[in-house]
Amino acid sequence: MENKEKPIQVKATEQLTPPQWALQQQQLFQTLNKAAEEFIARYTHADGTLIWRSDWPGMDGSDDPYEGFMNLALLYVLGGSTELHEKSRKIWEGITWQWTEYGQIHREFDAYYDWMHHGEGYLYLYFLGLAGPATPKDRQRAVRFANMYTGDDPEAPNYDKERLLIRSPLTGSLGPRFEVTEEDWSTHRGILDDYLAPYEDIPGVDFASRKCPWSDDETYKQLIQMMNERMNRGDVPLNLNSTSLLAHAFLHTGEERFRDQIVDYLGAWEERTRQNGGIIPDNIGLSGEIGEYNDGKWWGGYYGWRWPHGFITIIEPLTNACINAVLLTGDMGKLQLAREQLDRNWELRTLQEGRWVVPYKHFDSGWGDFREATPQYPVYLWMISMAAEDLERVERIPKNHDWNEVIVPTMSGTDKKTGRNTKHYIGNTQPWYQYIRGLNPDYPQQILAANYQLIASQLVKMRSADGDPHNWSQKYNEGDYSSIHAWQEMCPLYFEGLAQLTLGAPMHISHGGLQHGRVRYYDVEAKRPGLPAGISALVEKLTADSVTLHLVNTSLFDDRLLIVQAGMFGEHRFLQVELINQQGNITDTVTVNGRWLQVSIPAGTGITLHASMERYVHSPTYDMPWETSDKPLLISGRVKAN
Repeated sequence: MENKEKPIQVKATEQLTPPQWALQQQQLFQTLNKAAEEFIARYTHADGTLIWRSDWPGMDGSDDPYEGFMNLALLYVLGGSTELHEKSRKIWEGITWQWTEYGQIHREFDAYYDWMHHGEGYLYLYFLGLAGPATPKDRQRAVRFANMYTGDDPEAPNYDKERLLIRSPLTGSLGPRFEVTEEDWSTHRGILDDYLAPYEDIPGVDFASRKCPWSDDETYKQLIQMMNERMNRGDVPLNLNSTSLLAHAFLHTGEERFRDQIVDYLGAWEERTRQNGGIIPDNIGLSGEIGEYNDGKWWGGYYGWRWPHGFITIIEPLTNACINAVLLTGDMGKLQLAREQLDRNWELRTLQEGRWVVPYKHFDSGWGDFREATPQYPVYLWMISMAAEDLERVERIPKNHDWNEVIVPTMSGTDKKTGRNTKHYIGNTQPWYQYIRGLNPDYPQQILAANYQLIASQLVKMRSADGDPHNWSQKYNEGDYSSIHAWQEMCPLYFEGLAQLTLGAPMHISHGGLQHGRVRYYDVEAKRPGLPAGISALVEKLTADSVTLHLVNTSLFDDRLLIVQAGMFGEHRFLQVELINQQGNITDTVTVNGRWLQVSIPAGTGITLHASMERYVHSPTYDMPWETSDKPLLISGRVKAN
C-alpha cells in the first residue's frame, strides 16, 4: 500500500448459507471463463490476430472486432480468470496491427471515422484502463490518442482550439476527412438501402418512402457529392463522444488540460444550444456558424436530427459528455445540457392512439418520427446525480409495459415487446432501475438466469456452421459485408446483470460511455482488480449519500480478503460503515473517511455493509490501491530536422 491511504479493515463473522443470487454469480463467472477460452480459440490466432480475410475495404470496420472482444477485459475487471488480462491485451494489439494492415488504422488509432463508431470501438481501451495496472504503453497511447482531439497533434488537426469545435464528423489519426470517396462508404450500401435518405432533395429519390437506394450507382454518386458539400465539414453533437477519450487520458495522467477541454467543449455546445433557442443544433460550420453548409438549417447534419437515427445519436453523446464532466469536476451542474434536451423533447410530446409519444427526428416540414420516450437516458443521469429532478424525468415516462420484466436481449435494434434498445446485448436498464429503488425484489435471480440463458444460446450460435470463421469468406465474395459484425453476434461474453449487481450501476452507454459503478473490488492476495474467487457481491440499495452492499464467500474452504473501492475510479469517499447481521441489526460501526475498505471474509461467511459516503470528492483515476504515486514518464520522440 505504498504511498496510499491504509484501508480500514472489517471482518465477516456470520456463517450463512449462500443465497441463490450468490451461487448464480459464481456459476456465471465459471461459465464465462470457460466460454472465453472457447471464444478465443475459435476466432483468434496465437498472436492475437483474428481468423479472417486478407483484405477489407472502406473506412468502416475497425470498431467491430474491438467490440467483439472488449468484454474479455471487462470480465477480468469484475473478477474473471487471471488469464483474461494477458489475453485481452494481446488481442487488442492483434486487432490494432491487423486493421492497420487492412488500412483502417494509422498510428494505432482509426484513420478516420465518426464518433458513433469510434465510441463503440474504444470501449475496449477504456476497459483495459480499468484492468490496469497501467503500463508505459497504456499511458503513452492514452495521451497520444487524446492529443488528436486537443489540437496538439499536427498530424491530426481535428480540433480548433480557438472556436472550440471538432472540424469534421469524420476524424481520426489522419485528421478531419472533409471529402469522402465512393470507396469509403462501400461496405454500407446494402445496409443503407433500407434507411431514409440523408437529404430531402436527392434527384429521383422519394424521401417520403423512408428508403434510399444507395446500391444504385447514380444515386450513390449523388449522395457522396452532397455529403461532401453539406455534411463532412464542421462539428456535430456526435463528436461529444470524444470526451470519453479525453477522460480516459485524464484517468491515466491527471493532466488538467484534458479535464479543461471537456468542460470547454461541452460549454461550446451549451452556447450553440442557447443561440438556437434551446434545441441543440446538429451541424456547425468551420467558422462556428450554425447550418453554415446546410442553407442555415440547424437540422440535417451527419448523424443528426434527420439522418439516420435522430434523437438517439443526439442524446447519447450528450449524456456521455455531461457525465464525463461531472466525473472529472464533481459539478452536478454539468448535467444541465442533457437534462434540458430531455425536457425540450418531452415538451414536444403528443398523444397518438392513447399513448404519449415524442419526436425522434426533425425534417424540413418539422418534427416527426414520434415514438414512446425511452427512460434509459434519464436513468443514467439519475444514477449520477441521485437528484429528485432526474428521478422525475424517469418517472414522467408512462409505463406502457412492465418495467420489471427481464428480457434476453438480441444483438442490436429494439426489443419488440418492451421497446428497449439492445445494442451490445444491453437491455435491462429499466428493471435494474426498478430493483435499485426497491420495486423489483426478484431481479437479481431473474437477471442472472437471463444472463446464463443468453450465454448458452450464444455458445450454440458460435459452435454452429454459421459461427465458423472459415465460412465467412463466401458471403464477402458475394458482396455481403455483414461478417464484420460476426464476432459481436457470436460472442458469448455478455453479462449485463453481473455488472449491474456487483457495481451498483447500469451497463455503459454502448456508443462510447465509460463503465461507472458506485463501488468496485480488488483481490488483495492476488493484487488484481475484481472479486476474489468464490466471493459474490450485491449492491442492494443506493441513495445520494449511501450504498448497501452484501458480500458472501460461497466457498467453505478458502478465506478471502478484498478491498471495496468507493466509485469505479475512486471518485467517492466512504465515511462510516455499519456492519449489519442477517436479522438486520447493526453489530458494529467503523469510521473510514477514505476511498477503500478492506474486508476479510472467512470461508462460509457473509457480511452486509451500509456505507455512508460523499460522492465525486476525489480526482478520479485508474490507479489501484497498492500502486505508488510514480507514473512512467512519457516518451518524447526526437525532433526531425526539416
